[in-house]
Amino acid sequence: MSDVADWWRTSIIDMEPGRIELRGHPIEELIGSVSFPEMIWLMVRGDRPSEGQAKLFEAALVSAVDHGPQAPSIAAARMSVTCGLPLNNAMASAVNMLGDVHGGAGEQAVELYHFLARAGAPLSDALDDWCAARGKIVPGFGHRFHTPTDPRAPRLLELVNESVEAGVCDGAFAEIAVQVEQELLSRTGKPVPMNIDGATAVIYAELGFAPPLARGLFCLSRSVGILAHAWEQTQQGGRNKGPTPPGYRWTFDG
Repeated sequence: MSDVADWWRTSIIDMEPGRIELRGHPIEELIGSVSFPEMIWLMVRGDRPSEGQAKLFEAALVSAVDHGPQAPSIAAARMSVTCGLPLNNAMASAVNMLGDVHGGAGEQAVELYHFLARAGAPLSDALDDWCAARGKIVPGFGHRFHTPTDPRAPRLLELVNESVEAGVCDGAFAEIAVQVEQELLSRTGKPVPMNIDGATAVIYAELGFAPPLARGLFCLSRSVGILAHAWEQTQQGGRNKGPTPPGYRWTFDG
């Protein structure tokens, strides 16, 4: 380290009094000329997306903004507000609930698609290898509420197919995801629908995002719903509301 200025190193931002550049672009040139999804792409990736890439990327971000108060993260935001927390604390509490089980399936699905793409074995055998190493739950498929179809997935795949026709992406990961869905149907004899995590994972994989970024991008999407619910709860009022109404009691088995 040659100087204290090298303690933190970044190629994201450079600034001095009166000047701010993000990825080499003056902020005043970006304001009003790029969309928020394009700005996310620029900050994370360092380059500018094409029009087609930006459109597909935005669709994935929009699709995952909310899933209602029954989602643990949304419930946490609303409960936080009733405990007197301001919006930023409610949002932080909610985002911190997005882990491997709730919120992490998109990252895992991108990993799955890459695993299957690299596998030399037939997809069925490769899927067995994945499950042997990672467990029987196949990330990105199946939904406890939306059966037999998660309404978000077909629309996202439709947009992926349109993007393939337009030359935005090649569709390799979309094809793998559809094959996984068909394989699971064959094995179980009932639909195991691709869910929002599986569908957005297709898009993020097609667009070249690393698997961990799928979780980060999901957090960005879901933060919109979290903010909306926290604000709505602020307007509704309520004090120290727990996960169930006061009349309900837990089962004691001690």
